[in-house]
Order: sequence, then structure tokens, then C-alpha cells
Amino acid sequence: MAEPILQVRDLVKHFPLTRGILFKRQVGAVRAVDGVSFDLHRGETLGIVGESGCGKSTVAKLLMNLERPTSGQILYKGEDITRLSGRALKAVRRNIQMVFQDPYTSLNPRMTVGDIIGEPFEIHPEAAPKGSRRQKVRELLDVVGLNPEYINRYPHQFSGGQRQRIGIARGLALNPEIIICDEPVSALDVSVQAQVINLMERLQNEFDLAYLFIAHDLSIVRHISDRVGVMYLGRIAEIGTDAEIYDRPTHPYTQALLSAVPQPDPEARDTRERILLSGDVPSPANPPSGCRFRTRCWKAQDRCAEETPLLAVPEALAKAEDGAAHASACHFAEVKDVVHAA
Repeated sequence: MAEPILQVRDLVKHFPLTRGILFKRQVGAVRAVDGVSFDLHRGETLGIVGESGCGKSTVAKLLMNLERPTSGQILYKGEDITRLSGRALKAVRRNIQMVFQDPYTSLNPRMTVGDIIGEPFEIHPEAAPKGSRRQKVRELLDVVGLNPEYINRYPHQFSGGQRQRIGIARGLALNPEIIICDEPVSALDVSVQAQVINLMERLQNEFDLAYLFIAHDLSIVRHISDRVGVMYLGRIAEIGTDAEIYDRPTHPYTQALLSAVPQPDPEARDTRERILLSGDVPSPANPPSGCRFRTRCWKAQDRCAEETPLLAVPEALAKAEDGAAHASACHFAEVKDVVHAA
């Protein structure tokens, strides 16, 4: 396989907790991201799923350098972008763009569509000559399925799906190689979600884009992703191809997630095993020792509290040929049949 276009190694982001008004002192830290590693290849879609608060959006901000990591590396074409600033960082950001979650707040209501999509050209004037920018914006509107004549309209004159198309057009303006999609369809109706997802797939094939796709909806992630990473409390619990994760999950947390997916078939609904987790998600300011999931896991043993499991292919499953041989951060990883998202 070709060299990854983006490599994330042991990425950590801790937000300090302070006490006091005049004389502040740090009394702890929120471990939002605590040792995340993955690769992203050109033209690939890597889906990231997990419950609210697990660190998905923080990872997206770190990749965009909107937040500085506490430690770890983000290698874009072999160069660590966490060490960049000024012009060097600006040049990298041209190739890594973002589509935000809320199409209602991510667009400036005082700017026309033409100004919103054309704004990247003001920051990177080398991307388009000044005289041709208007035409370039019209072409981008056409690419995302909007009428180029809408160039002088304002965001409030569009529906939610149309606004997200405007956000996608803005992300495409500089011809990036990577687009980070932070729950881009979660605020849209189901029918509109399908339109936006199909649009993103078409654009990926047309422009050879790599997507990091963050979402809650397991069905959407499976539909668009080549590989899927499951996050829990700041770490990746399991990662593999979409078929490996959905058909042959080995981590208990992934199995519990998939068992919670609504099942439209009444017969299958009555026969499947529902995995109910006990307790609440621990605070990221005070995570459990060892395995982060052990306080809610039915397999937990003393080893889970003493030793942090590595994200690697379990030794017992290394020779499996049915899709079970993929990375899982569990001491007792094993395949369990669950009803997967269709």
C-alpha cells in the first residue's frame, strides 16, 4: 500500500483544570484525547465513531491545528505539522480543509454565498487570479449541485441541505487533498443526509479526496467509509475495514454499540441479543486506570485495571481469515455475533 498522506502518532490533548481567581493553579486535566494513532491514505475515507465526549471533534481540531496538541505527532506527507507556524502552517492548511457540523452557524449570515465560497481565495490569492474568482465560485456552486445564479444570495435564503453544500463548496475551493468532516450531516433530515453523502462520494471520486468522517450514525459511517475507528474516552478502541468492524467486531464496546442499532426486521429484533452496559461513562478528568472501558465491561478482570491494552491485532485472532484479525485494544478480544447496521 502507498505511503499514507496523513499519519497520526500518539496524539494527546489535555485541557488544564484550574482553581482560584487571582492566583490560578492547575489541579487536574481533562484528557480529551489520550494517545490516538491512525493512518489516512489518499482517496480513502476513515470513519470515526463514538459517543458524545469521546474526543472525536477534538481530534478534528488538532488535525486542523485549531488546537495545539499536548504531545504526539501529526505527519502530513512525512512532515510534522504540529511544529509549524506562520507561512509553513498556512501552506499546509490549504491542503487540509474542514466541513463543519452545523450548516446554520458555520456560514456568516452577513456575507453572500459568493463571498463565503470566495473567502479562501482572499487568504490564498495564489489559488485563483483575482479576475477569475467570481467565475471560480460559480463553478464550485455548480459542482455541489447549486444554481450558479444563487451567488448573490445570503445563507438564510437556503435550506439546511443547501447550506451544507455551500460549506462543502468552500472546503473544495482550494483543491485540498484532505477534508475533515465533523458530523457534516447530523443536523440534516434523513432524506437530505442521503443527498449530501452521495454528493461527497461523487466529489471524492472526482477530486481524489481523502476524508476523515466523524459521525454518530453507524449506518452512515458504514455507507461512506473504507475503514472505521471506534473511539471511547479519548482513545481508539478498535479499528479496521468497514466489514471487519460491522461484521466481526472484537472489542466489547464496539459490540455494545452495534447491538443498540435499531433493527427494522421484527423477527431479527426478537432473536438478537441486546448488550446493556452498566454505569455511566467515566469523566475524562478522572479516567479509569488500565483499560478505559473496564468499568462498564462484562469481561473486565484484574489485568484490565493494571495494564493498558495496546491497539493491535489480538494474538489469538492473528491467523483468522474471516475478518477478525484487525486491531482491537482489549486483553480479551473475541468475535461476538451482533446485528450490524445495514
